[in-house]
Amino acid sequence: MKYGWLAFLARPIDAGRTLRGRPLFGHSKTWRGPILVAVGAAAVFALQQRVLHRVDAIAAIELVDYASLPLWFGAAAGAVAELAELPNSCTKRQLGIAPGRTASGALSVLFYLWDQLDLLIGWWLVCAAFVPPLPMRVAVSALLVAGVHPLLTGIGYLLGMRPTAR
Repeated sequence: MKYGWLAFLARPIDAGRTLRGRPLFGHSKTWRGPILVAVGAAAVFALQQRVLHRVDAIAAIELVDYASLPLWFGAAAGAVAELAELPNSCTKRQLGIAPGRTASGALSVLFYLWDQLDLLIGWWLVCAAFVPPLPMRVAVSALLVAGVHPLLTGIGYLLGMRPTAR
């Protein structure tokens, strides 16, 4: 985003549509997001499946058996996880919260949690087709996302890839 790469994908998903006179998702939710996240997720999935899964210590703590899943699974899970952020964006736009900004007061806690975990809902929608969403798996994945997502967001901000640190 910082360098304008793949600008042809930087088209808003909502195509400028509005709901009650406000943007549906806003200009920051473009097709570049789900497509690049799908590519990145597929690459990480391939690394997990073809390299890390073969390390006994790592395979022992995997939540899923990566060897049993099709390679396209990573791309699908990444794209759907990114698209799962759209209801959150729509809600924020309807409340008048600008893209990249947060709510104030009590709503700030709700939106912070929703921002951290919405992609997990999308990921589990895809994952559940192959892997039972057992309570322990969902809980561990929620804890991992709650810890890793803010870290990656902060790194993106420090690298100038995101407009805010949240």
